[in-house]
Amino acid sequence: MDIGLLGALDVRENGVSIAPTAPKPRQVLALLALRADRMVPVPALVEELWAGAPPRSARTTLQTYVLQLREHIAVALRTGSGPGDAAAPSAKDVLTTLPGGYLLASGGGDSDIREFERLRELGCRAMDDEDFAGASRTLRQALDLWTGPPFADVHTGAHLAMEARRLEESRLCALDQRIEADLRLGRHRELLAELTVLTSRYRSHENLHAQFMLALYRSGRRGEALHVYQRLRTLLVRELGLEPSARLRRLQQSILTATAEDPGGPGPDRDPAAPAPGGGLARVP
Repeated sequence: MDIGLLGALDVRENGVSIAPTAPKPRQVLALLALRADRMVPVPALVEELWAGAPPRSARTTLQTYVLQLREHIAVALRTGSGPGDAAAPSAKDVLTTLPGGYLLASGGGDSDIREFERLRELGCRAMDDEDFAGASRTLRQALDLWTGPPFADVHTGAHLAMEARRLEESRLCALDQRIEADLRLGRHRELLAELTVLTSRYRSHENLHAQFMLALYRSGRRGEALHVYQRLRTLLVRELGLEPSARLRRLQQSILTATAEDPGGPGPDRDPAAPAPGGGLARVP
């Protein structure tokens, strides 16, 4: 079974989609697929579907949704099985009833969430080892698995919504690390368009703004780098009553007081492998 949840729901057995069109059965499938190969308790499914106000018939209705999913699975299994194939699993083998819940067996298939988390961990390890080229490449592969918001076409209750928030935060962390790796590799100009979009989308995210400031500064656009700081400071003060962090203020001061020599790591006229002069801003402070 191949499971896609980082975008529209796409769960396939033998290459055939088993996703129903009705909203609540899709919701059940999404939660089962999210926790593939682990039992999902009936109370968790009921809470996901009815948000703490289940009808009296909740368990019976849930059983009906499970039966509908098994019908879709049975069609997919017949598509991939030859006549008299005794070894072929049944729909009940794929979507199993256990004491207290249900389990969707992936059969060792692919899951985009599992692959994203595996690649993200490898990329972060590469960053720790200062293998910036490897980190950038691996984290880019992880981020390329995303085709949209998690469970993009599924109504989300408490469990799926919480998981979607966790995944979005994990994606943002991977993105932050990939940009950091690219900065360390001297790809400042290449990052400008992407960081323009990201700082507009995440208007109060300090590290993305710091990365944008560095990319602009190292591309010879010092005034614009300082403007990014002022824009963020105005927003933080007006909406949250906060000043930028000490780290960001230090970065602003480093840009303000810099001479013609780049104070932070590889710039357009320096060897990316050369050490930053005097320590400077080789990393976002």
